[in-house]
Amino acid sequence: MAELVPSLAEQEVVRFAADLIAIDTTNRGAGDCRERPAAEYAAARLAEAGLDPQLLEAAPGRANVVARWEGTGSAAGALLLHGHLDVVPASPEAWTVPPFAGEIRAGQLWGRGAVDMKGADAALLAVVRDWARAGRRPARDVVIAFTADEEDTAAHGAQWLVDKHPDLFEDCTEAVGESGGFTFHAGPGLRLYPIASAERGTAWLRLTARGTAGHGSKPNGDNAVSRLAGAVSRIAEYRWPVRLIPTVQAAIEAIGAAAGADSARCARLAAGDEAVALLDELGPAGALVAGTIRNSANPTMLRAGEKVNVIPGEAVGYIDGRVLAGHEAEFDATLDELTGPGVSVEYLHGSPALEAPLDAPLVAAMAAALRAEDPGGIPVPYCMSGGTDAKEFSRLGMSCYGFTPLVLPSGYDYFAMFHGVDERVPLPALHSAVRVLDRLLASLR
Repeated sequence: MAELVPSLAEQEVVRFAADLIAIDTTNRGAGDCRERPAAEYAAARLAEAGLDPQLLEAAPGRANVVARWEGTGSAAGALLLHGHLDVVPASPEAWTVPPFAGEIRAGQLWGRGAVDMKGADAALLAVVRDWARAGRRPARDVVIAFTADEEDTAAHGAQWLVDKHPDLFEDCTEAVGESGGFTFHAGPGLRLYPIASAERGTAWLRLTARGTAGHGSKPNGDNAVSRLAGAVSRIAEYRWPVRLIPTVQAAIEAIGAAAGADSARCARLAAGDEAVALLDELGPAGALVAGTIRNSANPTMLRAGEKVNVIPGEAVGYIDGRVLAGHEAEFDATLDELTGPGVSVEYLHGSPALEAPLDAPLVAAMAAALRAEDPGGIPVPYCMSGGTDAKEFSRLGMSCYGFTPLVLPSGYDYFAMFHGVDERVPLPALHSAVRVLDRLLASLR
């Protein structure tokens, strides 16, 4: 069935998303990013809607936007809605279209940030403006934050806001950010909508092996490169034990029930081989939980030596570790054992694992907003394998959820769009984001 003529808000979400994509906010790490032009754009759209946004720079060019949208007087605490303005790098030569053109082609908006996450930012802007035109306000106060530096360490974004400007989030009890609420096609007619209530923690590590420098032609039993290679190999080959946190347990049960698996067996699941076997039975839907049933540690970078005939005295490797809530001590102890003697382990960046209540009224409201858009869709719990700015906002005591809704067609590979080549989003999906967010805000009490 053809989509109806888009409303003004649905037209605006496409325009805002294209405009934001055209503002290159590539975050290369180590402070190399400039979000201010995008922050100014978002602030201008909020100001046009009657809000009083604050532009806050953690460093020159590293700008954040925060605005409070006053509610009509609910006794409930304020709700934080947040999204980030930076994007990961994109190599133009690998793309079908220029990654920062914001081009519409074949009914889709192309460009870096279309999914992660300027499209979601645009949807929030469009909904706020649509409510302002109609003279509507949410029942609860809503704090809106567009942040810098999410694609690196958040040191110039959410972390800085929480450390330096916690008063802006006073009385916020819950937060909603990326990523969840998207259509996951798990089989013929089976459409799941994950709602994120947990995230694995981040553990970015540097391994340093030291040895005796020398000539490459001479025997050397104290070789730093060999020592590091052994540690990296052991880490890469280690199979972490299954550890099911409550959110993942609930996700497996809900997905299993939706997929027609034995519900009694799902309910009895405990950490162990049975959980792994069940993932195979879930078919494609198993991908929603496969990355969150255990801790992980993946080698990502190596650095050693300057010349082929010189044995260096030091070799360095980097590990991207992800940790489930409640299993941090196990992660650290395992890494210490796997690296072995002569290799030190240092945290470059760490952020906590999160798990918020699944039975919260906000979760029920998100599920209801999705069902109204897609009556045949099935909302399910979800734990993110990576991390978001929620880790920082949780330090202020908020329960944090991931919900950036998109009703997506079959065959569209949502996960491939994150940090991938030819990132794009269907225009009807952006329209659906506006409608779902509108319903969610209308249901706030």
